[in-house]
Amino acid sequence: MQAITVRDRDAGVGGLALTELPYPHTSENDVIVRVHAAGYTPGELEWPATWTDRAGRDRTPSVPGHELSGVVAELGYGTTGLTVGQRVFGLADWTRNGSLAQYVAVEARNLAPLPADVDHTVAAALPISGLTAWQGLFEHGGLVTGQTVLVHGAAGGVGSIAVQLAHEAGARVIGTGRAADRDTVLGLGAHAFVDLQNDRLEDVGAVDLVLDVFGGDILERSTALVRTGGTVVTIAAPPSVQPDKGRAVFFVVEVDRARLEDLVRRVREGRLKPVVGDVRPLDEAPDAFARVGRRLPGKTIIRITED
Repeated sequence: MQAITVRDRDAGVGGLALTELPYPHTSENDVIVRVHAAGYTPGELEWPATWTDRAGRDRTPSVPGHELSGVVAELGYGTTGLTVGQRVFGLADWTRNGSLAQYVAVEARNLAPLPADVDHTVAAALPISGLTAWQGLFEHGGLVTGQTVLVHGAAGGVGSIAVQLAHEAGARVIGTGRAADRDTVLGLGAHAFVDLQNDRLEDVGAVDLVLDVFGGDILERSTALVRTGGTVVTIAAPPSVQPDKGRAVFFVVEVDRARLEDLVRRVREGRLKPVVGDVRPLDEAPDAFARVGRRLPGKTIIRITED
């Protein structure tokens, strides 16, 4: 099968290449998925799990990408709850070969059924971004109706879903990004927009929750905006500063099949619209990785197999 692989961690994005790999092996309770569309996280070439297995052993050449949507091609020994030919979407394991390949082995518990009327490209934009947005807002941030939330990177994969979920929950939503993102973010339901290049972040005023994807200076400045009892939630790095009379939380997204089913149900009902940005074929995935710094709106998806 064809897959994008990386062999040398020092080579970075330049080490990504389209190669031929053997068809994946199924372990107990695994599923082989024929991948139709896949997503990736820009910084995953820096993750230790990209280079080693759960025991810390080298596993290069490694296949990046974790979000996927496709069709079950094979069931491993003891696998139940899914059937061959079934449409599914979800997350490939962190410490195994990922989704930028024609086939991938995934633990069955990491997948959810995909309704026939949801396109694979849309479904591939949901798992990490949708679960991260939900867990950041509600499980770690405790967001409730009437509160004010500041969502950084509001036109991106995580941010765009967070804006929609927070708006539906009855929160006042302030989104941030670049000037070109303003109409997109306001169109998703944000009540206000802050251009991080030209507006003063400090003029936002007090907020109950900050959902951060940037880290660094933006995270530190945002911490000062949190009112008493409020929360800063970040996926960038453990925060170095805690808000006065509040708390700061760093988390890594966890797979949740029931929540994936809820998110795709919202898509079907028109209550949630993942923002899909660039869509590229598999052989252009290395170039897509290289464009990360340009911060294109929405989630970049790699289209691998046509329906």
